[in-house]
Amino acid sequence: MSTFSSDQNTYKAVLLLICSAFLFSLMGVCIRYASHTVDNPTIVFFRNCIGLLIFLPFIFKQGFKFVKTEKLWMHTWRSIVGLTAMYGFFYAIAHLKLSNAMVFSYSSPIFIPFIAWLFLKEKITSAMLIAALIGLIGVLFVAKPDQGLLNQLSIIGIISSILAATAFVTVRALTSTEPPERIVFYFCFFGTLISVIPMFWLYRPYTWKELAYLACAGVLANISQIFMSNAYKLAPAGQIGPVNYIAIIFAGIWGFLFWSESPDIYSLIGFAFILLAILLTNPMFRLAQNKKNNLL
Repeated sequence: MSTFSSDQNTYKAVLLLICSAFLFSLMGVCIRYASHTVDNPTIVFFRNCIGLLIFLPFIFKQGFKFVKTEKLWMHTWRSIVGLTAMYGFFYAIAHLKLSNAMVFSYSSPIFIPFIAWLFLKEKITSAMLIAALIGLIGVLFVAKPDQGLLNQLSIIGIISSILAATAFVTVRALTSTEPPERIVFYFCFFGTLISVIPMFWLYRPYTWKELAYLACAGVLANISQIFMSNAYKLAPAGQIGPVNYIAIIFAGIWGFLFWSESPDIYSLIGFAFILLAILLTNPMFRLAQNKKNNLL
């Protein structure tokens, strides 16, 4: 593949991840509203169940060919770590400011280059390390947990981030042979089977308003997943992972519009660091730097 084609694919991957982050932040809004009256296990179940229903037309149209896979064990692993991360992330949304919850969720790109290197043997460049470090600094500025970095919510958030990073890298490995739709389908399938167990013991009749929030969260989350899977098919996980940080900015906007959550000076500084981390992964930035170096 030529350098130009590689840059084009990376640029497309960046745009897809931005769209994914935007939809994911909207999902956070729906979950935040639903969590006022609905328990966390039920929210997780509906998020996966709604996603599974979305894929029924694909199954009816394509039949067994749509679900046929030789990497069932990898789909299972991705579902387990991803579902565990989801429980933690949704819990954080219910108990933290939306932007802070997104910070913990989207701090996963910090770990992606290292997990991708460990499992996929992807090369870690100095630019990736610098972007990850800058992103981490931004996360610390934005998060500012009120009770210290080692309170219960923070520990749940950090563990969820590591698990989410592992899930993202697994998606990258799956995209070499699996279409994005199949990857998301299996996540919803296994996620529904597992999450129905705790949800069964907590079930109660739900209002139409609650069901609307849960349904929207499921639809937005699964479309976001498809965008993300396509992005990781076009570019290495470690290279474009920091782009996910932009979801924190989207969450800050929704927090201000819906809950009057205004960012302080530390949050603004953190956003600046996060944007810089995104810039370092932008293919146009790298292309400009390469041209500049060639002229020297």
